[in-house]
Amino acid sequence: MKRVRSTLNAFPLRSIALATCFATASGLAWAQDEDTATEQLLEGIQNGERVEISLPDPEKQLPLEDLRKFTEVFSRIKDAYVEEVSDRKLLESAIKGMLSDLDPHSTYLAPKDYEELEESTSGEFGGLGIEVGMENGFVKVIAPIDDTPAQKAGVQAGDLIIKLDEKPVKGMSLEEAVKLMRGKPGSVLTLTIMREGETGPIEIEVERDIIKVTSVKSRMLENGYGYVRITQFQADTGSQFRDALNGLEDELGRDLDGLIIDLRNNPGGVLQAAVESADALLDEGLIVYTEGRIQSSRLRFSARAGDIMAGTPIVVLINGGSASASEILAGALQDHERAVVMGTQSFGKGSVQTVIPLDETHAIKMTTARYYTPDGRSIQATGIKPDIVVRPAELKELDSNPFFTEADLSGHLEGQNEGQEKDGESEANADSGSLADRDYQLRSALNLLKGIRILNPNKKDKAEGSDQ
Repeated sequence: MKRVRSTLNAFPLRSIALATCFATASGLAWAQDEDTATEQLLEGIQNGERVEISLPDPEKQLPLEDLRKFTEVFSRIKDAYVEEVSDRKLLESAIKGMLSDLDPHSTYLAPKDYEELEESTSGEFGGLGIEVGMENGFVKVIAPIDDTPAQKAGVQAGDLIIKLDEKPVKGMSLEEAVKLMRGKPGSVLTLTIMREGETGPIEIEVERDIIKVTSVKSRMLENGYGYVRITQFQADTGSQFRDALNGLEDELGRDLDGLIIDLRNNPGGVLQAAVESADALLDEGLIVYTEGRIQSSRLRFSARAGDIMAGTPIVVLINGGSASASEILAGALQDHERAVVMGTQSFGKGSVQTVIPLDETHAIKMTTARYYTPDGRSIQATGIKPDIVVRPAELKELDSNPFFTEADLSGHLEGQNEGQEKDGESEANADSGSLADRDYQLRSALNLLKGIRILNPNKKDKAEGSDQ
């Protein structure tokens, strides 16, 4: 007697419509295979053949009770909600709920959301100029973007937004909150925020504007010491970063003595831009790798030969507003011992989001992998810990009057370099209002570079000194 084997999959009738809504091409092929198996089973029974049925593993099947619950809720909303809701609207809301409940970064992208995603990577968009996430039902400011209305109005990294104008944020999705924050340039939005160290809510009025973000800024802090600020990682940030470094050396006329890369309040952005920036400062080795469940989410990025700074000492500044791509750059330079990381612990956004098209106008943005530094450290929820912790501080000069010295004594023996010392003192006083003097963390980074320079002068300087 011929033996026929088959595996049966049972689904409640009310779930068929739901399953159909989420069918894909592969799902249709699966259904066709199931029909073929069923036909073979029926033929075997009709021919009097011995039939063996293998029941599916319950743990691998869709939870039928939960599917029944879903269809029951769907039906109750359709019948009893205060206003009539279309099936399309309910199914779209179900999709949004499935994604938003996974993590704060997974979301459903309608056509308008597609446009906003492209705007954020191109560097021009309308709004307040802040990178935000969700925390305990409130909108949390990851970082204000440099030179935007939010930063100028005093919004800070770590602020919790509890109201937008008169609308409480509690209960809103991140997508809904972002839509309220965007608007016509020139219109004013009142943010009610909670801030650590404050006893009550703070209201900040921010005037919306077209946000044009310059991702890389550079300048000389002092003769020989360069400063590069990366505000966020856009598609062309890697090439801008290289141009900034070459521009500083051209301005100085020689290699820099030290470089500070400021990633504070940098919310991240395009992964490839962070990889290109790290590649500019590394000769070889792994920059970052990702691990996920599907093969396409397992990526490795390595540096090509050529450190354009040729071993120049580097300090990277980070803080709690440094997230995602900025953590990748800081982690790569830290693991390769190419830079000293200074500041406070970074945000810890170490996950990869992939945009998966559903059709020509809709897509989902879903977390598909985690970032890992070259040494295998996961960034997610732990962030990058600085080599030297330096917290923000306000500097106050305790002794503004110079000490009484030998030079003040009447009839003192004149020193050989006495006049030169006074000239140098006046130059130092003229430079006292520099950027580094107003920023304690930046000043600490500059002092560290000067210390490295003193202890490890390069060969070129030694040769010039011996000739003189």
